[in-house]
Amino acid sequence: MPDTLPKTVLIVTDAWHPQINGVVRSIERVGEEMSARGIKVKFLTPLQFKTLPMPGYGEIRLSRTRAKPVHEKIEAAGADAIHIATEGPLGLIARRYCVRNNVPFSTAYHTQFPEYLRARLPVPLRWSYRYMRWFHGPARFCLVGTPHLKKLLEGQGFTNVAIWSKGVDTALFSPDKRVTDATLFPHPRPVFLYVGRVAVEKNVEAFLKLDLPGSKLVVGGGPSHKRLQEAYPGAAFLGSKQGEELARLFASADVFVFPSRTDTFGLVLLEALSSGTPVAAYPVTGPIDVIGDAPVGVLDDDLRVAALKALEVSRAACREYALRFSWEASTDQFLQYLPLIPR
Repeated sequence: MPDTLPKTVLIVTDAWHPQINGVVRSIERVGEEMSARGIKVKFLTPLQFKTLPMPGYGEIRLSRTRAKPVHEKIEAAGADAIHIATEGPLGLIARRYCVRNNVPFSTAYHTQFPEYLRARLPVPLRWSYRYMRWFHGPARFCLVGTPHLKKLLEGQGFTNVAIWSKGVDTALFSPDKRVTDATLFPHPRPVFLYVGRVAVEKNVEAFLKLDLPGSKLVVGGGPSHKRLQEAYPGAAFLGSKQGEELARLFASADVFVFPSRTDTFGLVLLEALSSGTPVAAYPVTGPIDVIGDAPVGVLDDDLRVAALKALEVSRAACREYALRFSWEASTDQFLQYLPLIPR
């Protein structure tokens, strides 16, 4: 922890409510923890401006504004520290403000944007990484969720990467929420669960294509939802869930299947483990660091093999492992890499 803590922190983010994703949950929970410590937290989000839908992803609203109103809000916040959480329109304007005014700031690399973009368009990875180096380069620290991602970015020429691990709400996501009564949870077992955006970069179709016994549940919304629901009528698409309802689904599943190859962390991995549900995933960034060799899931290039083997994993071991993660520790790391603005 730094010797001097900020009195007011401004977090600039293009990802915010009504979006439900790991970026929003992470900065919101760390914000709550900082507030509990007496630090005033202010957010600069798309809700404060007119917005337009992101092309090809209407659920995400991008701010439609000029630089001056954003700069005015940054100055009005009177913050002692600024964190730029995303690389979208607000992030770009805030970055420009900080660079021009010699204001130190931190950023976060929440999404493997180059791989995400390549999944949608034939854009060379080297072009996207050049942009990401440009965006994050002036930051005092670029925060990432795992050592594996830190090494990956350093291999791409990043020189300011620091690790900011995520936490999990172990009270909400608990094995106690597990429903075994077939009348209340009418899905033939074993139940394989996916939670997250239903979009091409999440590779959800790889999960839906698997030949598995029992049931497949898909929780979440996104641009691929309608197409996949029509293409895979045997799976149950439950839409977006939050709070207790989501916690019950996590706990009531037998295996959580994480098919993404582009996530930087995967907060849902911790939420599943905290619920006592083992994980099946590919051995890629995110799962490698969250699970690694721990006996709480199975990582395999054959996702079907991973899903079936995960049925044998101890649910008690999953819960015990998840208890090591906390938002308190995550906030300590966040504050450690949050540069103060000289006064």
